[in-house]
Amino acid sequence: MFSAWNRRDRPPEEGAAAELQGFAVDKTFFSSLKGILLETELDFLRCLSAIIIFLVVSFAAVTSREGAAIAAFVFGIILVSVFAYDAFKIYRTEMAPRATQGTQQ
Repeated sequence: MFSAWNRRDRPPEEGAAAELQGFAVDKTFFSSLKGILLETELDFLRCLSAIIIFLVVSFAAVTSREGAAIAAFVFGIILVSVFAYDAFKIYRTEMAPRATQGTQQ
């Protein structure tokens, strides 16, 4: 990643590339252990936030007691179960083995 010291040593750039330089992504970061852990944690948090959002929306929809609202509730519960299974698989395959490896060393 670019640091402030590297930017000061180089001559100033002009145009749109200079404005977007702060958003540059170091691709080696995502292949490192920290990058892999960050990606895994973000996937896990995505699943948890989707579970919470769909539960709230599903229970809010079912309060009207109409046919479409009940169908939305059932669809929301199905999505909650899919996201819960996804979160379980992410935790079990990617997060839990690293936690047990750290305690064994």
